[in-house]
Amino acid sequence: MDFITVGYLSVALLLVLMGLGLNVGLSFILAGFISSSLLLHLNAAISLLGETSYSAIARPTWVAVPLFLLMGTFCAVGGLARRAYLGAYVLARPVPGALLITTCLSSGVFGAISGSSIATTTLFGKMALPEMMKFGYDRPLSVGCIAAAGTFASMIPPSIMLVIYALFTHQSVAELFAAGVIPGLLTMGAYIAAIIIRVKKNPRLAPTHHLDERFRGTSSAIQTVFGMWPIVLIAAVVLGGLYGGILTPTEAAAAGAVASLVIGVGLRSIEGPKELWNAIGESARMTATLFLLIVGALYFSRVMAISGLPQDLTRALVTPHHSPLLVLLAIMAIIFLLGMFIVPVGIYALTLPIIMPVLLELGYDPIWFGIIMLKLTEIAAITPPVGLNVFAMKAAAKDVSLGEIYRGCSVFLLVDIMVLVALVAFPSIALWLPSFV
Repeated sequence: MDFITVGYLSVALLLVLMGLGLNVGLSFILAGFISSSLLLHLNAAISLLGETSYSAIARPTWVAVPLFLLMGTFCAVGGLARRAYLGAYVLARPVPGALLITTCLSSGVFGAISGSSIATTTLFGKMALPEMMKFGYDRPLSVGCIAAAGTFASMIPPSIMLVIYALFTHQSVAELFAAGVIPGLLTMGAYIAAIIIRVKKNPRLAPTHHLDERFRGTSSAIQTVFGMWPIVLIAAVVLGGLYGGILTPTEAAAAGAVASLVIGVGLRSIEGPKELWNAIGESARMTATLFLLIVGALYFSRVMAISGLPQDLTRALVTPHHSPLLVLLAIMAIIFLLGMFIVPVGIYALTLPIIMPVLLELGYDPIWFGIIMLKLTEIAAITPPVGLNVFAMKAAAKDVSLGEIYRGCSVFLLVDIMVLVALVAFPSIALWLPSFV
C-alpha cells in the first residue's frame, strides 16, 4: 500500500473513530498509530508516538496554555465576571435590550482575561440568564446571546486558541493577538446592533424594566463601572507586557496568573487554601484534557506529513487552472463543515498540515488566515450538531432545550457570517494592528 493511500485511510479512520464517540485525543492517537504502523513498522510507530508525546510540547511556549487557563480560573473564582457584568449593565441600561447588550459587553471584557469561550459561556449562563428571565426576556434569544457572546473569548486577546494556532503554524503570538482585536470588537459591535434592531422591531423580546435600585444614584453607578478596574489591570499587565517587549507570551501568561491571584486575594474573593486549591485543580483538569488532545493532534499531523498527503494535495490544488479565491473558499467550506463535528484543536491538527502549504503557495498571509480560521471555529461553536458553546450553555441551564439555544443563536450566526465575509473581503481589518507589532 503506497503512502498517499495510507494518508487518505488515516483521515477516514480518524473520522470513523470520532463518529463512534471515542475521545478526540485518543482518536488522533489511535488513527495515527495504525497508519504509522502501516507506513513504517510497529517499533517505529511506537518510537514516533513516544518521541512526539515529549518533544512536541517540550517547548517553553506551550506553558502559556495552562498559565492562561489558570489565569481565567483565578478570575472566575475571584468574581471578576460579576464585576464585568454589573459594570456593563450600568453602561448599557438606557438602550433597548439592555441585559442582552450587557451580556455582549461583559462577555467581551471578561473574555479578554479568561481566554476560554466555554468558560465564559458557562459563567454568564449561570449569572446572566436568571436576570433576563426575571424581567421577562425571550428565552431562546437570551440563551442564544449568552452562547454566541461566549465566543468573544476566542478572538479577543489573550486567546488560548490563537496561542495554539501560533504553535501549530510557528507564527508570532503577539501578531495574532493584535490581529484579533479589531475583528473581536467588530463582532461585538455587530451583535449589539443586531440586538437593538430586533428589540426595536419586537419590544416583547426584551421588555423595558425598572432600573435596579443599586444604580439609581450617579455615584453608585460610577462606582460600579470603576469596579471593573481589576479586569483592566490584568489585561494591561498581559497585553502591555507583551506588546511593550517586556514579556514573552509565556511570561505574560504567568504575570497574568499571578496578578489575578493577587487581586483575588486582595479583594477577599479567594479567602483561603480551599478556593485556591479548587481553582488550581480545575485548571489542571482542563490542562490535562487539552494536552491529551494536543499531543494526539500533533502526532497525527506528523503521520500525515510522513504519508505525503499534504504535499500531494498542495500540488493538486495549486495549479494555474484553480483560482486562489476559489481554493480559499473551498478550504473555508471544509473547515466550516468539520467544525460541526470536531473540536477546534482537532480541526487545526487535521487541516493545518494540509492547507498551510497551499495557502502560503497562493500568497495568503498566515496571520490573516489565523483570524479567518478562528472565526470559522467561532461559528462552528454555535452551529449544530456539535456546537461546543451550545452544550456549555445547556450545562449551565439544564431546563433549556438544545433546540431553543440553537434557535436563539440563529440571528448571531448570521451576524458572524457577515463579519466573516468582511474579513475575507478586507484583510486589512485583521492585518492593520499587527503591522505595528
